Amino acid sequence: MNDENNSFQANYTIQVQGKLIDFSTTKVMGIVNLTPDSFYTESRFQEENNILKQVDKMLEEGADFIDLGAFSSRPGANMISKEEEKKRLVPALESIIKAFPNCCISVDTYRSEIAKIAVNEGAAIINDISAGSFDSKMFHAISELKVPYIIMHMQGEPKTMQQNPNYKNVVNEVYYFFSEKLKQLTELKVNDVILDVGFGFGKSLKHNYSLLKNLNFFQELKRPVLIGLSRKGMIQQVLDTDAAGALNGSTAAHVLALLNGSNILRVHDVKEAKQAIDIVNFYQKQ
Repeated sequence: MNDENNSFQANYTIQVQGKLIDFSTTKVMGIVNLTPDSFYTESRFQEENNILKQVDKMLEEGADFIDLGAFSSRPGANMISKEEEKKRLVPALESIIKAFPNCCISVDTYRSEIAKIAVNEGAAIINDISAGSFDSKMFHAISELKVPYIIMHMQGEPKTMQQNPNYKNVVNEVYYFFSEKLKQLTELKVNDVILDVGFGFGKSLKHNYSLLKNLNFFQELKRPVLIGLSRKGMIQQVLDTDAAGALNGSTAAHVLALLNGSNILRVHDVKEAKQAIDIVNFYQKQ
């Protein structure tokens, strides 16, 4: 990373529930899936006791945020009903907030109604894989809720997104996508926006690594960049392994992301991500 990007990381902040979070160091977001079908089996938690144990473990290991997802967005996944999403999400959210009142929770949803319910229950951030594309009311809801908003780039939808994704220049096209979304959000006075390039969401292996190699480019948008590549197909394919065998590869990819300017690592394995951050921070100070 060059000096300009280091300066950007040190000075940028977002406001979360009345508190400023700065990015002088990269933050970690722990993934907790409230689903029976997410791509990594060990990330699935449906029983209250198991959910609370996992959240406790992640917080102990240093997670800055916990990301709750009540629907699977893996390649080929079917959409679930709003009622089913609410049924999975609300009890878990209530239990976590009761057990860990200081926990900063992000809720992974593309539905404005679920976003409103989640924030009213105490969620601090909304993480939208569709960047408002699946629900025309989402941007207005975020403006009203006044919470940080994660927008992700995706070509297509989960059911079909990996069927021959195509770009002329994936880095330029994702950048343009974010530029247009940020214009719309700025008009609605939504400024605390986090960018997720969407590894594995309508991208080939080459597309994913082109984005990873050019993450610094997105710093020009003056927003934190979140990286979600933990145990994904882009790791599995290179190493000829499955999700269970992709931890070491994920850590290697996280180091590359850190060197290229990422601000948040969204991960299944918090301890290992924190260690990667510590090593890169020490390295960069030499």
